[in-house]
Amino acid sequence: MNNPILTAYLDAQVVLNEWISNPESIQKTETAALLIKEAIENGNKGLICGNGGSSCDAMHFAEEFTGRYRKNRPALPVISLTDPSHITCVANDFGFDQIFARGVEAYGKENDFFIGLSTSGNSQNVIEALNQASKKKLKTILLLGKGGGKLKGKADLEFIVPGKTPDRIQEIHMMILHIIIEGVERHLYPDHYN
Repeated sequence: MNNPILTAYLDAQVVLNEWISNPESIQKTETAALLIKEAIENGNKGLICGNGGSSCDAMHFAEEFTGRYRKNRPALPVISLTDPSHITCVANDFGFDQIFARGVEAYGKENDFFIGLSTSGNSQNVIEALNQASKKKLKTILLLGKGGGKLKGKADLEFIVPGKTPDRIQEIHMMILHIIIEGVERHLYPDHYN
């Protein structure tokens, strides 16, 4: 039986899986893992943010550092800037564009790392957070889509997923985040992977 929805999904996944497995993408995930590993080893922390599904991905990424990924190990310092009380307070008092920037201002220190997720690359609140992270001299990583949008070229390291729809882009963003988490663990706790 022909299922055009499933066929289109699988066709898109083939293209995106080829993209994530190319040498440039593989090198970028290793670079990101090393950047995060070095920040953590030096007593720094990470901040991550995104909107909608990307907000959920940000929380997912953070909890796999503070909780666990594959095996038990010490908790690692990554904060998702997605607390509802913070978001509603800042949105009410300063505007929605400032919800993540205020979190970076509050928690970010020089040589921490910041990860921004935006499937369009045009999320103004992620743009403002990146600006604040750069001002405070955090290391910056962006996971983008659709050509990178306004955020293209603005971070120390960026992944621009060539997907056409937010759902496919977010699926690859989560794959990238999982690869980065495993890379960090492999560097910090190599015995876990022997």
